[in-house]
Amino acid sequence: MTDTIFAPATAAGRSAVAVVRLSGPATGRAVAALAGGLPQPRMAALRTLRDQAGAAIDQALVLWFTGPKSYTGEDCAEFHVHGGPAVVAGLLEALAALGLRLADPGEFTRRAFENGKLDLAQAEGVADLIEAETEAQRRQALHQLGGALGHAQTRWRDALIEALAMFEAAVDFPDEEVPSDVAARARPVLADLIADLEHALVHVKRGEQVREGFRIALIGAPNAGKSTILNALAGREAAIVTATPGTTRDIIEVPMRFGGYKALLADTAGLRETHDEIEAEGVRRARAWAGDADLRIWVVDGASDAPATAPDLHPHDLCVINKADLPSGAETGHALVEARAFGVEALRLSAKSSGDIAALEHALETRVVDALAGAELPTATRLRHRELLAEALERLQRALVLEDDLELAAEDVRLAGRALDRITGRIDPEDVLDRVFSSFCIGK
Repeated sequence: MTDTIFAPATAAGRSAVAVVRLSGPATGRAVAALAGGLPQPRMAALRTLRDQAGAAIDQALVLWFTGPKSYTGEDCAEFHVHGGPAVVAGLLEALAALGLRLADPGEFTRRAFENGKLDLAQAEGVADLIEAETEAQRRQALHQLGGALGHAQTRWRDALIEALAMFEAAVDFPDEEVPSDVAARARPVLADLIADLEHALVHVKRGEQVREGFRIALIGAPNAGKSTILNALAGREAAIVTATPGTTRDIIEVPMRFGGYKALLADTAGLRETHDEIEAEGVRRARAWAGDADLRIWVVDGASDAPATAPDLHPHDLCVINKADLPSGAETGHALVEARAFGVEALRLSAKSSGDIAALEHALETRVVDALAGAELPTATRLRHRELLAEALERLQRALVLEDDLELAAEDVRLAGRALDRITGRIDPEDVLDRVFSSFCIGK
């Protein structure tokens, strides 16, 4: 890259201090032009910044980093100016007048990746750290930024190289003095690697849930009290509550925290047969969202005598029999039978009781923590990681089956290695890089 980029690294708006970053070959020239000379590398210097006409822009702290000992691996600089919008705008105009270009989203971190300062998984960790809302997300992002996945990938790659060397020795040098069982020696290496990848795949879902939020769906018949429960758990009027069945027609998502983990609690349309086209679409979306959710809360009107059809439930889900402050109807007994059939815990409560809502919140927190907490942080944390790990695993499993056809087995091992290399970006295509870095904020 021959052009030099700049961008604010702090959020827009008024603040005590704003940081503007530069990276590229013309960084030193730009700093010298604005600050009257270059400060000592890696030492903060107080300077008056002036534009090309000599007008003062601000007094600022200036930091100068020579490549490759910088974030991007290029010459870099930072201007720490007062955070007024006019000050920042004046500095940005002065930099543009010097021929520098405003950075694209994620371009600083992309340059760090392309200059070997970070691998792709670490770059994703940077993005996750910026987006982190909870302590769990922060810890997981730091783990990723520290190179956890890259270290694991290196270990996996070494095992692949060892297995591939054995296969190729048997294929390419059958008449040489190599052990007759050299190909068979690859089997335990591949078996151990397969077990390692299977372990990573088991935990990648947990990593995705920590990053994106544990999805909890409130689902049940109209007027069972789903919206009331959502509002009570959220502590605000997030959903409209009326006595009219079918009030909720679209998915209403509320971000929450349980036990230090992010969760998405969703109110959904009441499940029933309807000829209303809009409501029917809401019911379809409700079933789809609940089907993909990590936890379903089947909300039942315990005062009703009309039996409601239970949705598809899993053993860790919850059945909430609402309206415990009213006389029990036949639906209470029916729901208990259904919950027992699914192996689901049933709670009787009134959505109007703060004590009952606290008990429900505790039950949800227990489930979220049980699902997301672990002795070790997940190595892989994204859908992209999961797909590539699954591809590599499939190739290796096929290589074991094809060990009598050594050339095909070796090719599958090579393809598994390519899939694992794409995790850290060693051979990632341009469009994947564009997708990863475009999600960054401008100044990163």
